Amino acid sequence: MLQVEGLMAAYDDIEALRGVNIELCTGEMVAVIGSNGAGKSTLLNCISALVRAKSGRVLLNGADVTRLPPYKVARAGLLQVPEGRQILADLTVDDNLRLGGLACRSRGSEFDVDRVLDLFPRLKERLWQRAGTLSGGEQQMLAIGRALMGGPKVLLLDEPSLGLSPLMTDHVFEALRSLHAQGLSILLVEQNAHRALAATQRAYVLDQGNVVYEGLSAHLAKDDRVIAHYLGEELPTSGAPRFS
Repeated sequence: MLQVEGLMAAYDDIEALRGVNIELCTGEMVAVIGSNGAGKSTLLNCISALVRAKSGRVLLNGADVTRLPPYKVARAGLLQVPEGRQILADLTVDDNLRLGGLACRSRGSEFDVDRVLDLFPRLKERLWQRAGTLSGGEQQMLAIGRALMGGPKVLLLDEPSLGLSPLMTDHVFEALRSLHAQGLSILLVEQNAHRALAATQRAYVLDQGNVVYEGLSAHLAKDDRVIAHYLGEELPTSGAPRFS
């Protein structure tokens, strides 16, 4: 479904991605984890064309979308839920959702407002409220719902649990598990590594713009080297073993 090949990106002279290779098969839910500054958000933004890759390719169902403008990438079916949600605060919940549907006017979407509200019943109670009056967790639900309205072939999520209470995080991840069970392909960037690994089948670990570990999420969650990374020790940046 999604292939990222040799992706390189930089901000001025600072390299953010150094030849990243990842793949996402149809119906998979895959995590990208790593410390702050590892390049996780840059990776999603390059896939979405919000940041222009220096080199490498992004393929969606075999079609090269690397050089398309962001709105065409969205219309092709790569829909991102951005870090910080970025909902339109002065518009209603209903307006935010219907604007999300503009991404799929030419191809249609499996999602409509009613289906999104079934997934997030809290939004149904607040459909005519201004989005800026919602709680952080409700805004995250709205941001995910808005992306679903665009009919994603691949849903890209950037730090969906950031700033949320444990209860709201539970609600969000329950919704993601439901979407995955329905066959949606999901690429998840998440600061809560334990949560991300528990929710996904496979994962990649980014460090300083490199993929240093990859494999089954259940294996990575028990690997001492990956655990050590989150205790402040550095992972090797070259020659790292891969899990099958």
